[in-house]
Amino acid sequence: QVQLVESGGGLVQAGGSLRLSCAGSGGIFGDYHMGWFRQAPGKEREFVGVINWKGDVANYASSVMGRFTISRDNAKNTGFLQMNDLKAEDTAVYYCAAVQWRSALSYTARSYDYWGQGTQVTVSS
Repeated sequence: QVQLVESGGGLVQAGGSLRLSCAGSGGIFGDYHMGWFRQAPGKEREFVGVINWKGDVANYASSVMGRFTISRDNAKNTGFLQMNDLKAEDTAVYYCAAVQWRSALSYTARSYDYWGQGTQVTVSS
């Protein structure tokens, strides 16, 4: 049973930075692509970025390009979302998600099989 546990959310001022972590268990961490999504109240879940199983390919939503960086440390069973230059519109619940490497990289939430519980990120302005 694959389990993902997120941490690192909180309150930050606009322009600040925050790093989210996603710890995986119940499977071989390096066998899964890892996606990040966010959802603000009243809005649909939005793609943030994805990193492939190996960690050598990453794609980002245009809204976060140049500000957010996804990385992973398979030896530590952990993925990361580094968020810089945060803006008020980044306020949302952030989720990490996983799908086996045999699947193509996806920007669509329904493509992912496993999800973390979500962590709140609030950016004040």
